[in-house]
Order: sequence, then structure tokens, then C-alpha cells
Amino acid sequence: MKKNSFVEGAFISTIGIVLCKILGIIYVIPFRAIIGTKGAILYSYAYTIYSVFASLSSTGIPSAMAKTVSEYNTLGYYDAQERAYKIGKQIIVLLGLISFIILFIFAPQISYLIIGDIEGGNTISDITFVIRVISTALLFIPILSISKGYVQGHRMMTVPAIANVIEQLIRVIVIVFGSFLTLKVFNLSITTAVGVATFGATVGAFVAYIYIINKINKNKEILKRNEKPKIEEKKLTNKVLFKRIVKYSLPFILIELIRSIYNTVDVFTVVRGLVGLGYDVYLAENILSIVTTWGSKLNMIILSVTFGLTISIIPNIVRSATLKDYKDVSNKINQTLKIIFFVSLPMTLGIWFLSSSVWTIFYGYDALSVNVFSFFILQTIINSFFYVLVDTTNALNNPKIALSTLLGSFILKAILNIPMMHFMKFIGIEAYYGIIATTMLVQFLSVIYLLYKLKKLYNINYKISLVPIIKIILINGIMILSLMIIRLLIGSFPTTRLYSLLEIIIYSIIGVIIYGLLSFKNNLFNEVFTEQFVNRFTKKFRR
Repeated sequence: MKKNSFVEGAFISTIGIVLCKILGIIYVIPFRAIIGTKGAILYSYAYTIYSVFASLSSTGIPSAMAKTVSEYNTLGYYDAQERAYKIGKQIIVLLGLISFIILFIFAPQISYLIIGDIEGGNTISDITFVIRVISTALLFIPILSISKGYVQGHRMMTVPAIANVIEQLIRVIVIVFGSFLTLKVFNLSITTAVGVATFGATVGAFVAYIYIINKINKNKEILKRNEKPKIEEKKLTNKVLFKRIVKYSLPFILIELIRSIYNTVDVFTVVRGLVGLGYDVYLAENILSIVTTWGSKLNMIILSVTFGLTISIIPNIVRSATLKDYKDVSNKINQTLKIIFFVSLPMTLGIWFLSSSVWTIFYGYDALSVNVFSFFILQTIINSFFYVLVDTTNALNNPKIALSTLLGSFILKAILNIPMMHFMKFIGIEAYYGIIATTMLVQFLSVIYLLYKLKKLYNINYKISLVPIIKIILINGIMILSLMIIRLLIGSFPTTRLYSLLEIIIYSIIGVIIYGLLSFKNNLFNEVFTEQFVNRFTKKFRR
């Protein structure tokens, strides 16, 4: 294992996450074919609720661990970082156990909150069963996550990236083969098949944990796990370390909890809201599954870039802040903004342009789903900035700003969700578009606020990113306009999986060529990723 620079770490983390997300959407094609729409909706219920508890029990402390390890590693306090890791593991195992017990015991009550007395779709007992099955993953996900955070704190991104891929690969294998055997070979119910599929999260987490622990044990010298404590470390007692972990963890936990319950706002308002406006129960459940699960899976391809940046920026920006190098903090934030624009914007516009074909390949053509998804995909560019700026603000020891922004946006989302549905219907637009519009509005306002606060606190000069960002926007405009003209000339493709794949390949190649050539001609690669990284990457590519 070796340490990675900010851009290298972001690159490695992003590749790992992208591979995971690709695996996470490829399995959807056979999985949905096996379990059908009703099973897919049931699966989305389980995962939406599970994600809240998974975030509560596994995200805060690992992020705090990465921050703590990075800080002590920078100061050379190797004994303190090891003791902090042990204490963190004890805390997170307890949190995971408590979360599992709560989710398992109160699954019936949670199921009732989701659908109430509405009949015609999945039953309360169906939802209860799959929630209880997936709750077992909470026994392994937390300990896996904190081990990743420990390694990431050393700015070593390859092992956690591989662990992510292993976890996802095992999970996908269990989902596809488990559901197929359950339903088609043993002729059991759809509910049982979905339960087996959700158990894949547990198996994947367990195997990935074995891998990452093995790597940590084999690299004790590189990680400096057996170093003798320095004199300055003696004041860092276990009690002090415990308090620091809790202090660092609480903001991360609250941030991830609020972030996760964004989807629960939709879970608890969409079906009831749409049915109240006269929509069919089946349609309402379908809309909910698009925005919380199936559309979100496709959006995650783009958001992978953000997650990769977040994983890399936390230990790097903490290191710069620890050394009080605020110029470097400013540079990293600006570089993050440029990378998001450079990578996420063309991906968002590309998938928007090909939304019908993308949806058809993974889920089969459905006019309603395609229309909803073509609007839903546009929120990812705002999501990208929102997520990375919240995490960056918190990593720079401004948890109050990060939490108040996230909480404020969540409250606005909860307040506006149903009124926006009514407003959309009032102006002659389908009510379900109001769900997406609400998210885009509240997160856009949050991004503006966070950019302002970071500038005020750290004197960040956004002007240095202005010219590259304008170039990126103009090049994206040229790319999309060119693709539209080509589509007018050659016409639309039939809505079958084969033709959809052909359309995606043709337009993706053309789009990448146009975007790549214009970016190269305007020196954007060097401006966004730095000349040093580009040269190092091209050398490796030539080899």
C-alpha cells in the first residue's frame, strides 16, 4: 500500500466507486426480470429504510476515523492513531448492534408508516420480512466502514476501493443467483426471493471485511502500527481519544442521517400525496421506486465522482488545515469544483440526452418512467456540489454550518414536497414532477449558501476557477447541440434493448470525441487535473 495525492486518491476512489455502481446497475436487468415490478418496489422499500440505519451506524465514525488518523499521522502520533482506531471499532460495533435490534424489532411499525392502510400493492408483512432480513447487514457494515476509514486516513485509497468492489460483486452474485434459485428453481414467493436478494448486503460486507483486515495486518510497518508513543502523546489518554472521536463523529453521523432521510421524505409523502391527488396506487408506488431506487441507481454513476472526491478530500484537506496551509485548502476546494463540472456535467447531460435508451436497457421501455427519469437525472449535478460542499465544510471543523445547511434543506424538502405536487397539478404539470423540483430547489439554495460561507471563512478565491468552468459549460453546450443535430439527421432509434444499446454506443463515442478534442484544444485537462497529474497518467497509459 502507498500514499496517494489528492487527485490520485480521488481518481482511484472514483474508479472503485464507478465500478461498484456499474455492478450495482448491471444486475438490475436480470434482477427486475426475475422479480417483476412488485418485487422491485418491495426491494426499494427495504433498501430505503435500511440506508438510514446504515448511515447512522456506519458512516459518521469511519469519516471521523479518517479525519483523526490523517490528523495524527500528519503530527507523527502513530500510537494515538492506533488507540483511536481500537476505540472507534468498539463504539461502532455497539452502534451497529443497536441499529440492528431497533430495525428488526420495529420493522412492522416502520412498514405501516410506509403504506398505512393502502391496499392493492405490497403488504405490511411483506415489507416487514425484507426489512428484517436486510437488518442483518448492520452487524458487518459498520466494522467494515471504520476499517476503510482507517486506511483512507493514511491517504491510501487503493485497498478501500478494492474492498468496495469485492463487497458489491459478492452482493450482486447473491442478489441475481439467490433470487433466481428462490423463485424459478424452488418456486418460493416473490417476497422470499426479495429477502434472499437483500441478504446479499450482509454476505458482501462480511467478505469485504475479511479482505481489508487481512491487508491491514499484512502492512503493519507501512501503517506504522507498532511505533512507540512520543512524549507529546502521553497527554492523549484513551478518554481524550474517545471524546475526540465522539466530537468528530457526531457531525458526520448527523450529516449522513439527515442526508439519508432525504429519501424517506419521499417514502412517507409520495404514495399518500399522489393517491390523495387522485393517482392510482400502482402508479404512485412506481413513481416512488423510480426516485428512491431505480432512477437513483442510474444517478449514482454520476455521483460516484462526487463520492470519490469526498473520500479523497477529507484526509487531504484535514492535513492542509492541520498545517494551517489555507492557500492549499483554497486550491483543493477550487480543484474539486472544477473536477465536478468537468466530469459530472457532461455525464449528466449525456444521460439526459440518452435517457430513453438508458432506461430501456436496464428496465425496459416505459413512457412514464422515461419521462420522470429524464427530469430526475438533471438533479445529479446539483446533488454533486451539495454533497461534496457539506462534507468539505464539516471536515474543516465547521460542523454547525454543515449541519444547519443540511437540516435546513431537509426541513424545506419536508415542508414543500406535498405543496409542490399540488402546485404542479395546478399549473397543468403532472404532480410527481414536484418531488424532483423540490429537491433541486432546496439543494441549489444550500450550495449557494455553502460557497458563500467557505469564501468568507477561508478567503477562497473562486475567480481562479471561473474561466475553466465557463469553458466547460460552453464545450458541453457544443457537445449536446452537436448530438441533437445528428439525431435530427439520422432520426430516432426503435425502443428495444438492442437498438437502445446501439444508440448509446454511437452517441457516447461521438460525444466523448467532441468533448475530449475541445477540452484538449482548450487546455482543460491541465487546468482541471494539474499538468503534473496529466503527465504522470499519460506516462502510465503509454506503458
